[in-house]
Amino acid sequence: MRIKAGAGVFFSIKPVLQAREIMSLSCHSRNLGKAILAAMLFSCLLLRVSISIAEDYQIGPGDVLSITVFDHDELKTKVRVSETGSIEFPLIGTVQVGGIKTSEAAKKIESKLADGYIVKPQVQIYIEEFRSKKVAALGPFNKPGLIELNGPTTLLELISKAGGLHKEAGDTITVTRETENGQKVINIEVKKLIEDGDAASNIPILGGETVSVAKGEPPVCYITGQVKKPGSYPWTKNVTVLKIVSLAGGFTGMASESHVKITRIVDGKKQVMEDVSVDAKVLQDDVIEVPESFF
Repeated sequence: MRIKAGAGVFFSIKPVLQAREIMSLSCHSRNLGKAILAAMLFSCLLLRVSISIAEDYQIGPGDVLSITVFDHDELKTKVRVSETGSIEFPLIGTVQVGGIKTSEAAKKIESKLADGYIVKPQVQIYIEEFRSKKVAALGPFNKPGLIELNGPTTLLELISKAGGLHKEAGDTITVTRETENGQKVINIEVKKLIEDGDAASNIPILGGETVSVAKGEPPVCYITGQVKKPGSYPWTKNVTVLKIVSLAGGFTGMASESHVKITRIVDGKKQVMEDVSVDAKVLQDDVIEVPESFF
């Protein structure tokens, strides 16, 4: 099933309906019911975001509009907005629609049609193609650059269009947009948006904005004890204990090389591995401890 969300843009509510069907079949499972209810609420929040995007859409050059007039099929028109922001419409000729919202453009056409052509016209404008909106995705995205929006777009959808976040991405995404009251800066936490699925963080992206991600701290691991330069060192995939020891200047003469320990956090709990091999792989944030030999 699809519902209309302003400006002639349609959105599916199939996930919500599916969730209801599953809930009716699983009414005896309290935990599953709660999980499904949460999914339904999340879907509804996303739908509200999409509707908000459609209502706020500002027409620009290159957009393709499908315009209908109720009870006047002969006036149905599909037209591309010119570089100057104008369109040609039957009976009334040139209409300037660039830079205004779809609802405002519809009222503008209604006003012109009502001036001697049609009694109380009702105009609807559907966006067939979105070509005028672009967003600058800056920083550690996998495919940074100028992103063209094809329609109502959320922050998560924009991140997807930019190839996702690079491993060097920091903890915060900054959206900078121009408003009637000046520049507005919105900071979004990456964890809340992506890991927690916070719908409120998945804000609409309307075009003409800059979405930037600062670089995060490079991943590291640590080494302590009987090495010449204890401290933190850059972590890379497949790095071994021996490599970190080498970066730390090697073992001291008092090191117990066969009794190296690694302390690691797994699911929030500390895990200690003893007598690890120098060929053992090290994970990000691991702490390598080289004890002193007493022999």
